[in-house]
Amino acid sequence: MLQPRIRPLSRLPRPMLAAFLVASMGAGCAIVPPEEDPTFIKLSELDSRLTRVERVVDSEGLVNILKQLEQLEAESKALRGQVETLQFQLEQAGSAQKQQYQDVDRRLQGIERSVSERSGAQAEGTSVLDGKVLKAGQLPVPGGSDRANYQAAFELLKQGRHKEANAALRQFMVAFPESSLLDNAQYWLAETDYVRQRFEKALAEFTIVVDKYPQSRKIPDALLKIGYCNYELKRYSAARKSLQAVVASYPETTAARLAGQRLESMRAEGI
Repeated sequence: MLQPRIRPLSRLPRPMLAAFLVASMGAGCAIVPPEEDPTFIKLSELDSRLTRVERVVDSEGLVNILKQLEQLEAESKALRGQVETLQFQLEQAGSAQKQQYQDVDRRLQGIERSVSERSGAQAEGTSVLDGKVLKAGQLPVPGGSDRANYQAAFELLKQGRHKEANAALRQFMVAFPESSLLDNAQYWLAETDYVRQRFEKALAEFTIVVDKYPQSRKIPDALLKIGYCNYELKRYSAARKSLQAVVASYPETTAARLAGQRLESMRAEGI
Protein backbone atom coordinates (compact mmCIF):
# COMPACT_ATOMS: atom_id res chain seq x y z
CA MET A 1 0.00 0.00 0.00
CA LEU A 2 1.33 3.34 -0.96
CA GLN A 3 1.89 5.90 1.92
CA PRO A 4 0.92 9.52 1.25
CA ARG A 5 3.89 11.65 0.72
CA ILE A 6 4.13 14.56 3.21
CA ARG A 7 5.94 17.62 2.00
CA PRO A 8 7.93 19.73 4.48
CA LEU A 9 6.52 23.18 5.33
CA SER A 10 9.58 24.84 3.95
CA ARG A 11 8.80 23.35 0.54
CA LEU A 12 5.18 24.51 0.47
CA PRO A 13 4.38 27.38 -1.83
CA ARG A 14 4.27 30.80 -0.12
CA PRO A 15 0.46 31.21 -0.47
CA MET A 16 -0.17 27.80 1.06
CA LEU A 17 2.36 28.45 3.89
CA ALA A 18 0.69 31.79 4.84
CA ALA A 19 -2.72 30.16 4.85
CA PHE A 20 -1.45 27.37 7.06
CA LEU A 21 0.04 29.83 9.65
CA VAL A 22 -3.16 31.91 9.80
CA ALA A 23 -5.20 28.79 10.28
CA SER A 24 -2.85 27.59 13.03
CA MET A 25 -3.00 30.92 14.89
CA GLY A 26 -6.72 30.99 14.63
CA ALA A 27 -6.90 27.47 15.96
CA GLY A 28 -4.54 28.43 18.88
CA CYS A 29 -6.66 31.47 19.83
CA ALA A 30 -9.73 29.37 19.76
CA ILE A 31 -8.10 26.79 21.95
CA VAL A 32 -6.60 29.16 24.74
CA PRO A 33 -9.28 31.01 26.79
CA PRO A 34 -8.68 34.82 27.29
CA GLU A 35 -8.33 34.47 31.07
CA GLU A 36 -5.40 32.11 30.49
CA ASP A 37 -3.75 34.12 27.76
CA PRO A 38 -0.47 35.59 29.19
CA THR A 39 -0.80 38.75 27.18
CA PHE A 40 -4.38 39.27 28.33
CA ILE A 41 -3.40 38.56 31.94
CA LYS A 42 -0.53 41.05 31.80
CA LEU A 43 -2.70 43.75 30.30
CA SER A 44 -5.36 43.10 32.91
CA GLU A 45 -2.76 43.44 35.72
CA LEU A 46 -1.46 46.71 34.29
CA ASP A 47 -4.99 48.02 33.92
CA SER A 48 -5.78 47.09 37.52
CA ARG A 49 -2.62 48.75 38.85
CA LEU A 50 -3.30 51.89 36.84
CA THR A 51 -6.86 51.97 38.15
CA ARG A 52 -5.64 51.67 41.76
CA VAL A 53 -3.10 54.46 41.25
CA GLU A 54 -5.74 56.73 39.73
CA ARG A 55 -8.12 55.94 42.55
CA VAL A 56 -5.49 56.79 45.18
CA VAL A 57 -4.54 60.00 43.45
CA ASP A 58 -8.15 61.01 42.92
CA SER A 59 -9.48 60.07 46.33
CA GLU A 60 -6.64 60.76 48.82
CA GLY A 61 -3.21 61.63 47.53
CA LEU A 62 -4.00 64.64 45.41
CA VAL A 63 -6.47 66.04 47.94
CA ASN A 64 -3.93 65.66 50.73
CA ILE A 65 -1.22 67.29 48.67
CA LEU A 66 -3.48 70.21 47.86
CA LYS A 67 -4.45 70.55 51.51
CA GLN A 68 -0.80 70.48 52.57
CA LEU A 69 0.07 73.13 50.00
CA GLU A 70 -2.77 75.33 51.19
CA GLN A 71 -1.72 74.83 54.81
CA LEU A 72 1.90 75.66 54.01
CA GLU A 73 0.82 78.76 52.14
CA ALA A 74 -1.36 79.87 55.06
CA GLU A 75 1.46 79.25 57.54
CA SER A 76 3.87 81.17 55.33
CA LYS A 77 1.51 84.14 55.21
CA ALA A 78 1.05 83.96 58.99
CA LEU A 79 4.80 83.89 59.55
CA ARG A 80 5.32 86.84 57.24
CA GLY A 81 2.65 88.69 59.17
CA GLN A 82 4.31 87.85 62.47
CA VAL A 83 7.71 88.99 61.19
CA GLU A 84 6.25 92.28 60.01
CA THR A 85 4.47 92.71 63.35
CA LEU A 86 7.68 92.03 65.28
CA GLN A 87 9.63 94.47 63.13
CA PHE A 88 6.99 97.12 63.74
CA GLN A 89 6.96 96.42 67.47
CA LEU A 90 10.75 96.65 67.63
CA GLU A 91 10.69 99.99 65.84
CA GLN A 92 7.91 101.22 68.10
CA ALA A 93 9.73 99.95 71.21
CA GLY A 94 12.89 101.77 70.19
CA SER A 95 10.96 104.97 69.58
CA ALA A 96 9.02 104.57 72.81
CA GLN A 97 12.21 103.95 74.77
CA LYS A 98 13.77 107.14 73.44
CA GLN A 99 10.63 109.05 74.28
CA GLN A 100 10.56 107.47 77.73
CA TYR A 101 14.10 108.62 78.48
CA GLN A 102 13.19 112.15 77.44
CA ASP A 103 9.96 112.11 79.43
CA VAL A 104 11.67 110.81 82.57
CA ASP A 105 14.35 113.47 82.27
CA ARG A 106 11.72 116.22 81.88
CA ARG A 107 9.65 114.89 84.77
CA LEU A 108 12.66 114.73 87.07
CA GLN A 109 13.58 118.27 86.19
CA GLY A 110 10.00 119.35 86.86
CA ILE A 111 10.00 117.69 90.29
CA GLU A 112 13.35 119.20 91.13
CA ARG A 113 12.18 122.68 90.07
CA SER A 114 9.05 122.31 92.19
CA VAL A 115 11.00 121.30 95.28
CA SER A 116 13.53 124.04 94.64
CA GLU A 117 10.78 126.65 94.37
CA ARG A 118 9.24 125.51 97.65
CA SER A 119 12.58 125.65 99.40
CA GLY A 120 13.22 129.09 97.91
CA ALA A 121 10.21 130.35 99.81
CA GLN A 122 12.27 130.21 103.02
CA ALA A 123 13.84 133.40 104.37
CA GLU A 124 16.64 134.79 102.23
CA GLY A 125 20.07 134.10 103.65
CA THR A 126 18.93 131.26 105.91
CA SER A 127 18.51 127.50 105.61
CA VAL A 128 17.25 124.74 107.83
CA LEU A 129 19.12 121.54 108.66
CA ASP A 130 17.74 119.04 111.16
CA GLY A 131 15.43 121.72 112.53
CA LYS A 132 18.20 124.29 113.04
CA VAL A 133 18.22 127.62 111.24
CA LEU A 134 21.57 128.32 109.60
CA LYS A 135 22.68 131.87 108.90
CA ALA A 136 24.27 132.84 105.61
CA GLY A 137 27.94 131.92 105.56
CA GLN A 138 27.55 129.44 108.38
CA LEU A 139 28.71 125.85 107.93
CA PRO A 140 26.06 123.16 108.24
CA VAL A 141 28.05 121.65 111.11
CA PRO A 142 29.97 124.51 112.77
CA GLY A 143 33.17 123.17 114.28
CA GLY A 144 32.65 119.82 112.58
CA SER A 145 35.03 117.97 110.27
CA ASP A 146 35.17 118.38 106.52
CA ARG A 147 33.39 115.07 106.05
CA ALA A 148 30.62 115.96 108.49
CA ASN A 149 29.99 119.27 106.72
CA TYR A 150 30.15 117.65 103.29
CA GLN A 151 27.59 115.04 104.33
CA ALA A 152 25.33 117.74 105.78
CA ALA A 153 25.50 119.74 102.54
CA PHE A 154 24.86 116.63 100.51
CA GLU A 155 21.84 115.84 102.68
CA LEU A 156 20.35 119.20 101.71
CA LEU A 157 20.85 118.26 98.07
CA LYS A 158 19.16 114.89 98.58
CA GLN A 159 16.18 116.67 100.14
CA GLY A 160 15.82 118.74 96.98
CA ARG A 161 16.80 121.93 98.76
CA HIS A 162 19.16 122.95 96.03
CA LYS A 163 19.60 126.59 96.94
CA GLU A 164 20.64 125.74 100.50
CA ALA A 165 22.82 122.89 99.24
CA ASN A 166 24.56 125.28 96.87
CA ALA A 167 25.35 127.70 99.70
CA ALA A 168 26.47 124.91 102.05
CA LEU A 169 28.79 123.41 99.44
CA ARG A 170 30.37 126.77 98.73
CA GLN A 171 30.89 127.32 102.45
CA PHE A 172 32.41 123.84 102.70
CA MET A 173 34.89 124.51 99.86
CA VAL A 174 36.00 127.80 101.43
CA ALA A 175 36.36 126.30 104.91
CA PHE A 176 38.18 123.13 103.78
CA PRO A 177 40.34 123.99 100.75
CA GLU A 178 42.55 120.94 101.27
CA SER A 179 39.78 118.39 101.70
CA SER A 180 39.87 115.22 99.57
CA LEU A 181 36.15 115.76 99.01
CA LEU A 182 36.57 118.99 97.06
CA ASP A 183 36.05 117.37 93.65
CA ASN A 184 32.78 115.79 94.83
CA ALA A 185 31.67 119.08 96.37
CA GLN A 186 32.42 120.90 93.11
CA TYR A 187 30.42 118.36 91.11
CA TRP A 188 27.36 118.56 93.38
CA LEU A 189 27.63 122.33 93.43
CA ALA A 190 27.32 122.27 89.65
CA GLU A 191 24.41 119.85 89.99
CA THR A 192 22.45 122.34 92.13
CA ASP A 193 22.59 124.77 89.21
CA TYR A 194 21.75 122.14 86.62
CA VAL A 195 18.56 120.96 88.34
CA ARG A 196 17.42 124.61 88.55
CA GLN A 197 18.00 124.89 84.81
CA ARG A 198 20.76 127.42 85.24
CA PHE A 199 22.58 125.71 82.40
CA GLU A 200 25.21 128.37 81.70
CA LYS A 201 26.22 128.45 85.35
CA ALA A 202 26.09 124.66 85.64
CA LEU A 203 28.24 124.31 82.52
CA ALA A 204 30.93 126.52 84.03
CA GLU A 205 30.86 124.60 87.32
CA PHE A 206 31.03 121.16 85.68
CA THR A 207 33.93 122.39 83.53
CA ILE A 208 35.82 123.24 86.73
CA VAL A 209 35.53 119.58 87.79
CA VAL A 210 37.14 118.43 84.52
CA ASP A 211 39.86 121.12 84.47
CA LYS A 212 40.77 121.28 88.15
CA TYR A 213 40.32 117.64 89.18
CA PRO A 214 41.38 115.50 86.17
CA GLN A 215 41.89 112.41 88.35
CA SER A 216 38.48 112.62 89.99
CA ARG A 217 36.04 109.74 89.75
CA LYS A 218 33.45 112.35 88.88
CA ILE A 219 35.02 113.14 85.50
CA PRO A 220 32.70 110.83 83.45
CA ASP A 221 29.61 112.29 85.15
CA ALA A 222 30.90 115.85 84.75
CA LEU A 223 31.53 115.30 81.02
CA LEU A 224 28.06 113.82 80.69
CA LYS A 225 26.47 116.86 82.33
CA ILE A 226 28.60 119.19 80.19
CA GLY A 227 27.05 117.46 77.20
CA TYR A 228 23.57 117.81 78.72
CA CYS A 229 24.09 121.52 79.42
CA ASN A 230 25.28 122.20 75.88
CA TYR A 231 22.29 120.27 74.58
CA GLU A 232 19.89 122.41 76.60
CA LEU A 233 21.70 125.51 75.35
CA LYS A 234 21.28 124.18 71.78
CA ARG A 235 25.03 123.92 71.28
CA TYR A 236 24.61 120.55 69.66
CA SER A 237 28.12 120.19 68.23
CA ALA A 238 29.70 120.81 71.65
CA ALA A 239 27.17 118.51 73.27
CA ARG A 240 27.93 115.71 70.83
CA LYS A 241 31.68 116.12 71.34
CA SER A 242 31.40 115.84 75.12
CA LEU A 243 29.02 112.88 75.01
CA GLN A 244 31.22 111.03 72.52
CA ALA A 245 34.20 111.62 74.81
CA VAL A 246 32.35 109.90 77.65
CA VAL A 247 31.50 106.88 75.49
CA ALA A 248 35.04 106.61 74.11
CA SER A 249 37.00 107.18 77.33
CA TYR A 250 34.73 105.57 79.93
CA PRO A 251 32.86 102.83 78.03
CA GLU A 252 31.98 100.67 81.04
CA THR A 253 30.36 103.40 83.13
CA THR A 254 26.76 104.39 83.68
CA ALA A 255 27.68 107.82 82.34
CA ALA A 256 28.73 106.22 79.04
CA ARG A 257 25.42 104.39 78.77
CA LEU A 258 23.48 107.59 79.40
CA ALA A 259 25.68 109.47 76.96
CA GLY A 260 25.01 106.85 74.30
CA GLN A 261 21.27 107.17 74.88
CA ARG A 262 21.39 110.93 74.51
CA LEU A 263 23.47 110.63 71.31
CA GLU A 264 20.92 108.19 69.93
CA SER A 265 18.15 110.59 70.88
CA MET A 266 19.96 113.42 69.09
CA ARG A 267 20.33 111.30 65.97
CA ALA A 268 16.61 110.53 66.09
CA GLU A 269 15.90 114.25 66.39
CA GLY A 270 18.18 114.94 63.45
CA ILE A 271 20.52 117.19 65.39
